[in-house]
Amino acid sequence: MPENPPVPLTLDGASLLHQMYRMNWKAWRGLSEAERTRIAASAENALKHMTGGQQTGDATALYSQLGHKGDLMLVHLRHSVEELNRVELALAQMELYDYLELTHTYLSIVELGLYESSAKTYSALAARDVAPHSAEWNESIAETLSRQAQAMASRLYPAIPQTKYICFYPMDRKRGEEVNWYLEPMADRQRMMHEHGMIGRRYADEVRQIISGSIGLDDWEWGVDLFAQDPGIFKKLIYEMRFDEVSAKYALFGSFYVGVHLPVEKLGAWLAGTL
Repeated sequence: MPENPPVPLTLDGASLLHQMYRMNWKAWRGLSEAERTRIAASAENALKHMTGGQQTGDATALYSQLGHKGDLMLVHLRHSVEELNRVELALAQMELYDYLELTHTYLSIVELGLYESSAKTYSALAARDVAPHSAEWNESIAETLSRQAQAMASRLYPAIPQTKYICFYPMDRKRGEEVNWYLEPMADRQRMMHEHGMIGRRYADEVRQIISGSIGLDDWEWGVDLFAQDPGIFKKLIYEMRFDEVSAKYALFGSFYVGVHLPVEKLGAWLAGTL
């Protein structure tokens, strides 16, 4: 039988952009109260147009960021990268933007991995002696992806969860000379990802997540957004996952960014330090 490809099928959905800003508080405080009020009101009005459509995969959320990595985090979900670019340009036109320094961004696409479906589909095609990447193979794969995309549309184009806290971090799978995730047999990767997912399921009532792929789009391979009402749950979940084989042996983590949800109508209060 033909040898199955090592690459699992994936589904792509909404485009996702994270923006982290540092506020120039000294310059902001140097403005008159009237100027600060006017600029804040203008920014609130502009951002209100971006934060609508929370159920359509077309939304923006603001977070007051904790720590030295920045002061304000914006998370944008859109249906295309072009739309994200228009969001960037629209934000740059706000007068408030003159007082914001962009410290970090992350571009990715909401992604669902289909290890189990891939194994079943590849095995079924191999049993029929269908050569990988042939016309018949490609047609069958396209049908599988189309069927799965329809069934998982709400996960591919999610709303941004309206929880109090967010934790975002990028990550890689190791691909060194001795430990290389991409050289492991697909069956082993499928098993490890299943075990990894079972840990997450135990926290499903407390944590919502959005996994996005960024290979070829940004510096890491995936982005992970966790949403919860209790920030302590982030520590518990990620700590437990560190003991999981796929994380303990194959995972590399980037910086973690944590924020408190900031309703756009409270932006003026945030700017005044009166939340």
